[in-house]
Amino acid sequence: MARVLVIDDDPSLLDVLSMALEEAGHDVLTAADGSAGWSRVQGDKPDVVIADVNMPGVDGFTLCRRLRERGNQVPVILLTTRDGEIDEALGLELGADDYVTKPFSTRVLIARVGALIRRDAMSRAPGEGPVTVLDGVEILPDRMEVRFHGSLVRMTLSEFRLLEALMTRPGRVLTRTQLLHHVRGDDSVVGERIIDTYVRRIRKKLQAVDVHFDRIETMVGMGYRWSDGPGRDS
Repeated sequence: MARVLVIDDDPSLLDVLSMALEEAGHDVLTAADGSAGWSRVQGDKPDVVIADVNMPGVDGFTLCRRLRERGNQVPVILLTTRDGEIDEALGLELGADDYVTKPFSTRVLIARVGALIRRDAMSRAPGEGPVTVLDGVEILPDRMEVRFHGSLVRMTLSEFRLLEALMTRPGRVLTRTQLLHHVRGDDSVVGERIIDTYVRRIRKKLQAVDVHFDRIETMVGMGYRWSDGPGRDS
């Protein structure tokens, strides 16, 4: 059972989602707006946050950005009725882990919640796998940490999974479909171009430590790879 916080200013939707999540075996917390949701995240430490994008005051985008800026990596699912392609890109840029457009099936949302919980649990499980170090970038699966030249680089769960997939297969081209499978590990229908957003975010975070970081190589028409040229750590 996981603790799931649902934040939405629509009381009827809060009731529907609460019932569905409780029937799925989760402990459900609710908040009627972003400000209240922010307080509950700090005090109740949920395992997953579901937040509506369109709320007065502190909206879902703002909430997600605040969490990531403060180093809180709790998995976040954003809900919206606005233009999917635009909102999806913005939400992911701000550090959201998933994105669901209204109207949606509660079964789909519950499946997304379950997938995030499983991925988070796997990432935090001790002894999950060996540390990988390439070009000064170190990934520690048992702690879900990334360090670059010794500095901690905060990654969302999705970013961590994508970076891990590339670094453990240096020189190998991975298609967006393959990377999406590594990142999400479920059967939900999500556009493959989400991978471009994840890659852009990872590059930005690593370049904040070293502006010359260039190991994630775009293979036009194919996908991405971790460049294994001279200088790669053994």
